[in-house]
Amino acid sequence: MRARLVVFPIKGRKWCFSRSVDPFASQTPSGVTPTTVRGLWKKLSSESKPINANAELLVDFISDKMNKAWTGLEKAPEGSVKNKIHGLGLKLLARVKPSEIFLKSISKEVTSIQVSYPLSLDPRLVRRRLRHIAVSGTILHKKYLIGSVTLLPLTSAFMVLPLPNIPFFWVLFRTYSHWRALQGSEQLLKLLPNQTDDADESNNNNKKPQSPTCVWLPSEDFNQLLREANEEELDEETIVEICKLFHLNKIDVLKYRNLV
Repeated sequence: MRARLVVFPIKGRKWCFSRSVDPFASQTPSGVTPTTVRGLWKKLSSESKPINANAELLVDFISDKMNKAWTGLEKAPEGSVKNKIHGLGLKLLARVKPSEIFLKSISKEVTSIQVSYPLSLDPRLVRRRLRHIAVSGTILHKKYLIGSVTLLPLTSAFMVLPLPNIPFFWVLFRTYSHWRALQGSEQLLKLLPNQTDDADESNNNNKKPQSPTCVWLPSEDFNQLLREANEEELDEETIVEICKLFHLNKIDVLKYRNLV
């Protein structure tokens, strides 16, 4: 499956990295994740799979349960305890960094990427920026994953209280999120051309490195939008136009601009 990635400067030296959410790049559920504990145990015990594959199945099972629980909170009546928990969850989710959301969007099913960026940008710089976010993601999310796993037994102690164990479920979500971001970082590194390709291109400007896993698409339309905007910081109107042009999630893109 090919994913369409969009890269552009959004505020000063801050760049935005986002994945298109159009139908051609969207992820489709595999339909093999069991829905019950019995089904999960049967699938884990009946099939001979590597430990990594079983871990993936377990994570997908937990993720499915978390998504269903979140949907239930979202549909809770206004003013109820579940509704208030949902509001708290939204505030916590707003603190998740956009780079983490971007890396999570690159699943193991992605076998190639198409990178769109303004024509005015140096393609080697775009590649280096993408490689940097992938390398830093493998380091940061591995560290945060270990920290979140360490906190899980501690927060599970709150289960004895007659209230929803919000700390436990939040740490569980963060564990899952860092797991997916780490996988996305590693997958992105596999798909990007290596550093020797940049050196080859700088030595021979007439020959650009080609990769079966990565296609580079500089956009003149992108350039036109940036020319009409403030060079130091893109206004919301321009960001909305970019999101429409490349089918991006506006909320995630605005997070990059609002980062302190």
